[in-house]
Amino acid sequence: MRILTSTLIAAVIALPVQAADYPTKPVRVLVPYAPGGVVDTSTRILTNKMAEMTGWIFVVDNRPGASGFIATGTAAKASPDGYTLLSAHTGEFAVTPLLFKNTPYDFDRDFVPIVMVSDAPMLVVVNAKSPYNSLKDFIAAAKAKPGSISFGSPGTGSVNHMATEWFTSAAGIKTLHVPYKGGAPAVTAVAANEVGYTVAGLPGVLPHLQANRVKVLGITMAKRSPQTPDFPSMEESGVKGVDASIWVGLFAPKGTPKDVLGKIHAASVNALKQDDVKKRYATVGGAEVSGLGSAEFTKRVRADAARYKKVAAQVGLQQQ
Repeated sequence: MRILTSTLIAAVIALPVQAADYPTKPVRVLVPYAPGGVVDTSTRILTNKMAEMTGWIFVVDNRPGASGFIATGTAAKASPDGYTLLSAHTGEFAVTPLLFKNTPYDFDRDFVPIVMVSDAPMLVVVNAKSPYNSLKDFIAAAKAKPGSISFGSPGTGSVNHMATEWFTSAAGIKTLHVPYKGGAPAVTAVAANEVGYTVAGLPGVLPHLQANRVKVLGITMAKRSPQTPDFPSMEESGVKGVDASIWVGLFAPKGTPKDVLGKIHAASVNALKQDDVKKRYATVGGAEVSGLGSAEFTKRVRADAARYKKVAAQVGLQQQ
């Protein structure tokens, strides 16, 4: 009995010491997408700055595929010790669970949000030679000939697809969905005039925009974004109730010690406050840094999930 009691006391005493010393080894950050995408880029900007400022070592582990299930499912089952984190975006927690019956993770059961890293608008993009010069022009044409205009997306059920359905439903128009294998191919299809338009993040649009192959009619957010000030918002274009963006956030497995989560959050927020980091996010992805903590970030995830659930019901998307 004395040995057992001593062991328990030693364990209790040891826990705060371990948390105080965190991290004592590299921290793995799982990313559900290939290198170069918005989540990967956002993750590397953050972890590189955190490493520079704290001396911590981060290993970004890209696990693309299966609608994000591979990386997210792996993170959900990881030891809750702060040495395996997940960097994910709107799709993993606000969209994908609505579309698949057997999602191998659950937001509330398996994860704790640490910090919302960035938030970026999506752009409504048409070919540079398109006759539409504003969203109002586009909506009028789509209403005149329902179903005659096609749109490309990174795939059925992607956040881009769902944002497009949200926009078209609110605008009272019908357009034809053409899924592609990624956001970049969808934008390329618009540049090649294969489809009429797409809704995409700035990183995939920028090369075509700079080469004058596409033009932007507006963004999918309710208000104009300070990172893309030249592009009108949905409300400015007469479309009410649409406010779709792509956030990226950092998550830990449920059960990770609170003081470890606190250290990660503090280091993240400190990195996000730096001017060079803000500039990098704005330049690379048209994103605004966030820094929302766990409680507020949780509210945002749940609010987005509720919004997209309504969209899925409105357009008749069924769980697979």
